Formats: sequence, structure tokens, C-alpha cells
Amino acid sequence: MMQPIEIIQAVEKIAPPRLAAPWDRSGVQVAAFRSEVGRAAVMLDPTPAGIARAVQDGAEFIVAHHPLSMQPVFPDKADAYLTVLRLLLSHDVWLYSAHTSLDTSPHGTADWLAEDLDLARVEVLEPTAEEEGATAGFGVVGDLPGPCAYEEFCRRLAGALGRSAWQSCGPRPAWVSRIACCPGSGSGLAGLALAAGADLLITGDVKYHVALETGIRILDVGHFCLEEEMMRRFAARLESVLPVPVTFYPGSDPLAFESAGPDEHYLGG
Repeated sequence: MMQPIEIIQAVEKIAPPRLAAPWDRSGVQVAAFRSEVGRAAVMLDPTPAGIARAVQDGAEFIVAHHPLSMQPVFPDKADAYLTVLRLLLSHDVWLYSAHTSLDTSPHGTADWLAEDLDLARVEVLEPTAEEEGATAGFGVVGDLPGPCAYEEFCRRLAGALGRSAWQSCGPRPAWVSRIACCPGSGSGLAGLALAAGADLLITGDVKYHVALETGIRILDVGHFCLEEEMMRRFAARLESVLPVPVTFYPGSDPLAFESAGPDEHYLGG
């Protein structure tokens, strides 16, 4: 057993709240009266289904990446928000959000793809602060071990992501050697990636007009795809430092590729 404040301190050592964006709602989302916690849970989204599974398994402290709400909201409708509140309050369970505090932390897990791709000389794309001698900020850029044909890199990326379908836009390079990555909605960093000499940017949630105007190849592999794995690794990191069990609860991607024919997977143009 441990006190809730000890879990909060462990989370915030990895994802310091001072690194969160000014518009964000990282931190305690729902407090509880319980003074001891024997089991913790981690998930990407605090959905009714995810919260219900964690509570049913005996979780007493839940850490999600995305906040329950970005603005204070009255529970004045019978919706998912009210359902989550009812589950948490009725079982006296804490909910904490490590959102942009984790996205920007140099000690976090947002750069997991850069690690899996063996990128060297990794730098932050959009620095926001200095944290214990390291640069905090959104996105990273680094170099592959050597130049790689674009098609071969896509095959390697598919293996790292566990998926073979994504959308793409911008000029298609024949070869790539410098790669930029940003979990979540990072297409706003396209200009910085280009200026940093990247051959392509891997992110999610690319908007139509960004796709029209971008001067760099962008692979939109999905918001969920990148951040689900980020939180899986965050859960493992927490479990290694906490004396209580920490369980990761997988979510499901709300977006999916559909096909009217037999081939449901493809690499975007």
C-alpha cells in the first residue's frame, strides 16, 4: 500500500506538471477520500469502458494521458463524462492526467518511436523549457543509422507501429536519413521539421489544408497509434518504481480504415 501523494510524486518525476502547456489540464482530475492505494492503472483515454474495467479489477488510482475535460464542466447531462464521474466517485478512485507534461518531458516516453527506429543525435523539435540539464518540448528529430530507401523505411516503420496503413501527404522522397516524430497532433511542427533537415515527419491528425501546403512528407499514422504505445511504456516505467501493481489498460482506436473490397490495408499515396 502507498499514499496517493506518493503515486503523484512518482508520476510527476517522469512528467513534471511545470512542463505542461499553459492551455492544458494535466494534474489531478478527480480526487478521492482514500488515503491508501494498493493498485494503480494506466490508460490513454479515461473512457467509461476503460475506467469501468480498471475499477472492476480493483484499481484505486488511475493515470490517463488525456484529461477528463479540458474545461470545468457541470455534470448536467447523462453522458460519458457523467458515467466516468459516477464510477470514480462511487468507488472512491483517484484520476490523474499526465498530458502535455508527459508529451514534453525529456524523461518521459514520448520519444519511444525514435528509440525503436534507432535514431541518433536526437534533438527536440519545439523546445519549451530546460529540465535538469535536458531540453523539454514537443517532438524530436534524429538521424537513421544510414540512408534508407523510402519504401524500405515504410516497411520498417510498419513493423515498429504494428500497422501497415496510414495517410500521407507532401513530396515523397526517394531516400530518407533524417526523421522527425511527434505523438498526437503534431502536424503544426512540419515547418520546424523541414527547417531541421528532416526528410519526413511522423505524427497524427493531419488536417486537409496542412496536407495541401506542406513542403515535407508527413506520415499520419494516427493519434491513437503513437500515444497508446507511449502510455504502455509509461505504465511499465511506473511499475518499475512503485511498490504497488500497475496495470496498463489498452484502449481502442476510434478511427479505422475501411475497404469496400478484399484489401483493407494500404500505404497512402
